[in-house]
Amino acid sequence: MRLTNAQIAEFEELGYLFLPSLFSPEEMAILNAEVPGLLAQRREEVVREKGSEAPRTAFYVQTWNEVFARLARHPKLVEPGFQLLGSEKLYMHQFKINAKAAFDGAVWQWHQDYATWFNDDDMPAPRAMNIALFLAEANEFNGPLMFIPRSHRRGRLAAGHDVTTTSYPLWTVDNETITRLVAEGGIVAPKGPPGSVLMFHGNLVHASGSNLTPWSRWIVYLSLNRCDNAIRRFKRPAWIANRDFTPIEMLPEDCLLDYARQRRTAAE
Repeated sequence: MRLTNAQIAEFEELGYLFLPSLFSPEEMAILNAEVPGLLAQRREEVVREKGSEAPRTAFYVQTWNEVFARLARHPKLVEPGFQLLGSEKLYMHQFKINAKAAFDGAVWQWHQDYATWFNDDDMPAPRAMNIALFLAEANEFNGPLMFIPRSHRRGRLAAGHDVTTTSYPLWTVDNETITRLVAEGGIVAPKGPPGSVLMFHGNLVHASGSNLTPWSRWIVYLSLNRCDNAIRRFKRPAWIANRDFTPIEMLPEDCLLDYARQRRTAAE
């Protein structure tokens, strides 16, 4: 799936692009049937909220679940990355499902993802990005992602290492800087149904609030990086910062539906 010139220009101007309902209800049903079982697993890749049994993030899922292995190579997600990053040789720096569980989903502080990729992983340049697929509805109540438009144009900002607020250490931007950026660019919170896709720059400043609602806000993230921009430090586990720099090879656009067909055939 190729983006138009207008969509590419919007991404470059604002730092993000939102495409509502890009995946069909049938595809989302296939993905969502897997999620409760994934989040319930007791394994190191499934991080839980601080002081709670609620799941926060399930990492590296594409290596231990066939459906998400296919999603990680889906052309609706990968091909736009080729265009926006200017290369057809991309690898999966990180793959995760952020759960934001009903009632218990905690905050993600204001941050730039590239700050973590730079400070923890020694990624040479911000030639990486996130492509996020809403597995569940994101609305104004259940902790939607908040972006500061055009903040990616400021480059990598000074960040402090917050290891206490949540169960996941993060390089965060201070309140004074956020106040200044918001005064200049405002805040947006793209919302939409399952199947919607958000693409955003590695330097775009973003956050999300806690989820006090009975509606979990599941989002799967592909953090794509150019193969010629591979990380040079390996202090984080491979399931958080991937060390396999093999270029992604796309599957056909019907890869999720084909999986469901194969399962039905095998059951008959």
